[in-house]
Amino acid sequence: MFSINYRDPRPVYEQIMDEMRRLIISGVFPPDEKLPSVRELAQQLAINPNTIQRAYRELEQSGYLYSVPGKGNFAGGRQEVDQRRRDTLLQRLRDTARELRWLGMTDQELAAAVCEEGEETQ
Repeated sequence: MFSINYRDPRPVYEQIMDEMRRLIISGVFPPDEKLPSVRELAQQLAINPNTIQRAYRELEQSGYLYSVPGKGNFAGGRQEVDQRRRDTLLQRLRDTARELRWLGMTDQELAAAVCEEGEETQ
């Protein structure tokens, strides 16, 4: 499914979160599909199950997955994604835009880059 990059400065649980988020957003795990168990994923990646559990817990808090006691973890739907995640991403976009303007990029170039990205994902 995916692997851990030990040269990446981010903690392992964040790498797992980012990859699971990407897989859910891209539809590899459609809404309500069962995700790999904590134990399965820990064995596959050869890491501590507590690391997977932490990633899953944080993904659940942000709405990307939900757990059913005794059944496992399942991919959440778009409507469940927390508004805080949108706010976080918009703030990151604003910060990045501010820095790109400082580096000389015009508002038109920024808008074109955002529109270009939107066209690629559709």
